[in-house]
Amino acid sequence: MPKIGMEPLRRKALIDATISAIGERGSLNVTMSEIADRAGVSSALAHHYFGPKEELLLATMRHLLTDLGADTIAALNKAGTPRERLSAIVGVNFNAGQFREETVHAWLAFYVEAQNSLSLRRLLRIYARRLHSNLMSGLSPLVPREEAARMAEAIAAMIDGLYIRRALRDGLPNPLSAGALVEDYIDAKLAQVR
Repeated sequence: MPKIGMEPLRRKALIDATISAIGERGSLNVTMSEIADRAGVSSALAHHYFGPKEELLLATMRHLLTDLGADTIAALNKAGTPRERLSAIVGVNFNAGQFREETVHAWLAFYVEAQNSLSLRRLLRIYARRLHSNLMSGLSPLVPREEAARMAEAIAAMIDGLYIRRALRDGLPNPLSAGALVEDYIDAKLAQVR
């Protein structure tokens, strides 16, 4: 029988263990037993809280999206200008918490699995729409709408591409260099339009 009040802590521990296991393995090919061992709970308790592994994977993806969303809202609340909004979005995507190796691996594994999972694909679409909307909120006051949409698409592609490079350990961009590349693109494009 689970201890009363422990569920949120154990659920969080299982999600953290899932991110860690995926990060180490580089894929979603991990078992509930491996995840439960990392979290310090029994496999039966992991199943009690989440049911099948797919539900734990969905909860983990939701957790990553929630963390990213909370970080984004906090950063955007501090931004005073449209250009600062863009820097806030870039900064959040490449902050130390979001750009940790295990988190990057989890994102990449979820992208791959989304080809076969409608639920994961739906979550990734939510992420993409939020990113696009946030970028448009900074770009629309600065450039014509059509150009803003093109820039938002390019910035999102750069962010995703730098995550892929990080996951593949190809050049291992660090958070500062990754963010600087995106900021350089934004500055160059804004200078062309003005």
